[in-house]
Amino acid sequence: MGRDQVDLPKVRSLREVLRTACNRDCPDACGIVATVEDGRVVQIRGDREHPVTRGYLCERTSRFLTRQYDPARLTRPLMRRGAEFVEVSWDAALDFVAAGLERIRRESGAEAVLHYRSGGSLGIVKVVNDWFFECFGGARVKKGDICAGAGQAAQEADMGFSESHDLADLVNSRCLLLWGKNVTTSFIHMLPELKEARRRGAVVVLIDPAPRRAARFADHVIQPRPGCDRFLALGMAQWIDAHNAVDPTLATWSLGHEAFLHLARSRPLAAWAQAADVRLEELENLARLYATRGPANIQVGWGLQRRYHGGVTVRVLDALCALSGNLGVPGGGVTFYYARRRAFDAERWGAPAERRGIPEPLLGPGILDATDPPVRAVVVDNGNPVAMLPESHTLKRALETRELVVVLEQFMTDTAACAHVVLPVTTMLEERDVLGAFGHHYLVGVQPVAQPPAAVKTDLEIYQALATRLGFGDRLEGSAREWIARLLEPVANSVSVESVERGAVRNPQPHRVLFAERRFPTPDGRFHFVTEVPLDRVTPDATYPLTLGSFSTPQAQSSQWARPIAGSPLEARCHPHAAPWAADGAPARVHSRLGSLDVVVRLDASLRPDLLLLPKGGWLQHGQAANALIGAVATDIGLGAAYYDEPVRIAPT
Repeated sequence: MGRDQVDLPKVRSLREVLRTACNRDCPDACGIVATVEDGRVVQIRGDREHPVTRGYLCERTSRFLTRQYDPARLTRPLMRRGAEFVEVSWDAALDFVAAGLERIRRESGAEAVLHYRSGGSLGIVKVVNDWFFECFGGARVKKGDICAGAGQAAQEADMGFSESHDLADLVNSRCLLLWGKNVTTSFIHMLPELKEARRRGAVVVLIDPAPRRAARFADHVIQPRPGCDRFLALGMAQWIDAHNAVDPTLATWSLGHEAFLHLARSRPLAAWAQAADVRLEELENLARLYATRGPANIQVGWGLQRRYHGGVTVRVLDALCALSGNLGVPGGGVTFYYARRRAFDAERWGAPAERRGIPEPLLGPGILDATDPPVRAVVVDNGNPVAMLPESHTLKRALETRELVVVLEQFMTDTAACAHVVLPVTTMLEERDVLGAFGHHYLVGVQPVAQPPAAVKTDLEIYQALATRLGFGDRLEGSAREWIARLLEPVANSVSVESVERGAVRNPQPHRVLFAERRFPTPDGRFHFVTEVPLDRVTPDATYPLTLGSFSTPQAQSSQWARPIAGSPLEARCHPHAAPWAADGAPARVHSRLGSLDVVVRLDASLRPDLLLLPKGGWLQHGQAANALIGAVATDIGLGAAYYDEPVRIAPT
């Protein structure tokens, strides 16, 4: 299939300014204004007219042109010849892939093929990738969600779905709990609302074992023991109950609050404080602030639920919100996620993961263990799972032992290096799409502002070409703009392709205040309190006394780096008491039960002494993948990844 020229800018000799958006895995979905000279983007900045972006970009996206024009970028299809890759034509690559997929389907059925798509782009047109594999006959897919699976499942159990008040409603709050929410790295466009809320008198409390730069925006900082936030929250619930601050109308719109309160009363307040490893007065002051300075909002960090007990922890925070009467009121709520796909007819084109999925956090072992049929082929797009999923070495081995691995990529990542065929794809500055955000309710168009290299294609073009070869090309027909129109059908009365191309448009579906009438999309229309909470606490292991946290950084969007990092050892950040033998900058090794990594020690007295931080997104081929140390364990609900429970130690080299 020929390139859809409608979706590509013409090379011009004039300087011009064009509007697009950032499609990477971030809550902000920022509007971008690009300055283009002779077909080359020479500057990008935040769109001043976007109501959330407000003219500024994060550090990662501000440096995107370094990635866009990196000489290491892949610009031609590659096929493996022994241990090396050689450049081939698109016809040769696509014919080879189509023939391999057809042969495996004929011999073992469509489920012998696994399709893995992740969040390298959050553009909604990427669901057409899933639709290809449905039309193919129903390939295996991943199920669950490493990013938000536990938290979304928790809120669906409590309230029927995971959604939030309008972002601008934060200014109505008088107490804000940033519970594991690092607003300086993972949600910087919340900062204007946070600052305005403080200006209006709100008290901000940061609850995080690693407060880092976010502490500058908080009035109080509390650092509970990693993985023990549920104990702190249960103590708060007990205080609220003991001080007659429970919403008296609970019985009319909820179920289970008495059982939840019975659980909160099951231990003395001092015992809850001890279990969370915070001072009793810290717990009491936090509960008092939250219960008496309403309306109060809890901002739930995505990392909070990336633990084995992550789902139940979010459920306890939901329960706190309901118990205190902060649910359904302006300035209140418990904010975990904005339903970014809600405006789109996306499910129609998706894959039923429940029927034939491999849990995403267990993907490496899952591929190796799959039977009836075994996984013979893997196709990866919009992801670098070897670097980003637990047990990197296991997943690498799983891919290297398949008959056919196809990766759509921009660079020779850890995952691409395992492939038989690597197909070069466009960047976010070269394609057309539309975004919802998981940090606000605005929709925004992604438009091509840069001319891609001649032999680079969009995902849509690649899957359309494969569909044609496999005999169902008519089912994927349409330009990107036509697919956007199909996907916008649920909001077509007020949102169009043209309107999102002009700038940000608020999704008309979400209410600005969630659950204002205390009616919930649960089967019985009520809020459901969690009534069973594991009260056991993992005892520190003398061999591995530290808990590993591999959190987001300002330098990379997951594993998408703006510049090469080969040869630079990881920085391991820890409290001086965690490495009393080390000077700042000393070489060391971090060990887990799965392996070890060379690091440089960075001493940081602001961290808890039982915590060790490694940057998120490092590549295995550079010796920097923290996920090589982390076991493949799913969260309690939602099939998220329990990334932040791995015990480690740090030792001199």
